[in-house]
Amino acid sequence: MTAKIAELLMYTAPEPIRQANERWLTRILERLDTTRQTAEGLSLPDLWLSPDLLLTQTCGYPLMTLLRDQVRVVGRPRYELPDSNGGNHCSLLLSRADDPRRSLPAFYNSRGVINDEGSNSGMNLLRHRLAPLHRDGQFFASVGISGAHRESLRWLREDLADLAAIDSVTFAYLARHAEKEVAGLRVVARSAFSPTLPYITVASASDEQIEQLRQVMNQTLRELPDVAEILGLQEVLPATQSDYQVVLEYQQEAETLGYGRLR
Repeated sequence: MTAKIAELLMYTAPEPIRQANERWLTRILERLDTTRQTAEGLSLPDLWLSPDLLLTQTCGYPLMTLLRDQVRVVGRPRYELPDSNGGNHCSLLLSRADDPRRSLPAFYNSRGVINDEGSNSGMNLLRHRLAPLHRDGQFFASVGISGAHRESLRWLREDLADLAAIDSVTFAYLARHAEKEVAGLRVVARSAFSPTLPYITVASASDEQIEQLRQVMNQTLRELPDVAEILGLQEVLPATQSDYQVVLEYQQEAETLGYGRLR
């Protein structure tokens, strides 16, 4: 029996989501007759590029930048959640509900917060949405980096920032299982849609291995209907790197409008 790395670290909260992902991974490994190798101590980039990787999930933006042509896409999740369906999701641009500003242009010169500079939902889709509204390459008075979507939400709740872009899947999970984390917040606008976060494996994987892995992922989802329900996950759709070219097109559109850097 081989040992491989299998981790789903993009959606790890609230606790019911983490537990559901763990149950799903455990069943996938059982069906593949594979044991789980520890990923303890590995950074996300090191995990994504490990030669021992069997399965993980990444963000569409690093897939097309940091990881381009260095991993293979297994598929993309088809969630059926608010603002996430058909293999696509978006970012929700949020503010506090008591903020008097009601339209996106009104937030010019406000305090922005992003989870990470390499995030598609937290940065790239936000940059794309704000690009028509910038003035001399600037929209925000300041932009903070929180380190995680849940932290960005805390910044909003505690009046440390005024506007954040939150992945619609993350928001749906929190609204279902940790309502206090999104209480008192309001959707100001939505970003363009982009493909949901891809599942990836090593670049050396063959087409047959990828097909088998995706089939097992879907088989185990059917075997664990309560897991599928908790995750709002209907199936893993076939996908390739080229499906994510749109995230670079969004970047290019922002750059063409003179807003290549979110600020």
